[in-house]
Amino acid sequence: MEYQWDFALMWTSLPVLVRGVGVMAQLWVGCFVAGLAIGFLVCLMRLSHSRVLGAAASAWVEVFRNVPALIQLIWFFYAFPVLIDTQLTPFVAAFIGIALNTSAYCAEIFRAGIQSMETGQWEGAAALGMTRRQAMRRIILPQVFHRMIPAFTNRGVELAKVTSLASVLSVHELMYQGRLLSATYYRPLEIFTAVALTYFVVIYPFSYASHRLEQRLGSRL
Repeated sequence: MEYQWDFALMWTSLPVLVRGVGVMAQLWVGCFVAGLAIGFLVCLMRLSHSRVLGAAASAWVEVFRNVPALIQLIWFFYAFPVLIDTQLTPFVAAFIGIALNTSAYCAEIFRAGIQSMETGQWEGAAALGMTRRQAMRRIILPQVFHRMIPAFTNRGVELAKVTSLASVLSVHELMYQGRLLSATYYRPLEIFTAVALTYFVVIYPFSYASHRLEQRLGSRL
């Protein structure tokens, strides 16, 4: 039987999908910023001379990298409230889960970038009387930042796709809106095709920019 596409339905559903993109963008940007901040702190802990801080940071990275992100979101929505005796909203639970998951990957990007610096840079800073913190801020980070940019942009692209997992908690992002429309109109082919195309239109420019930036920075090395 030849399937009859209903393109009018795809255009009718567009405003709903756009609202989903708005929620997706909130998760995307917010979780990325939070992941960067937390990841940097975890990186500093891992590189510190304290064995306790180093072990705690290593455990943080391994747990959040090796437990599926979907399980983490479900845990923060259903299990974490039992510990704090407060029910989280779906958006907050998804935000916490995705941000902490992202922080583990960001911490490793920071660590790899910082450790890629030659020991002579640290020794030179020490010879000038700088503390480790001053050397990090004034010498190390400015030099390694361009090395980390491609990895961070790639991570940002991956994060955009991870936000679709929030739909399992009924966060009204793009994937949830697609599921809702599919259940309403019983036209999954058109609806989920539109969802896939929307993801592509939103994410591809960032993916392309990441690739171009990586090429540009690579040509300078």
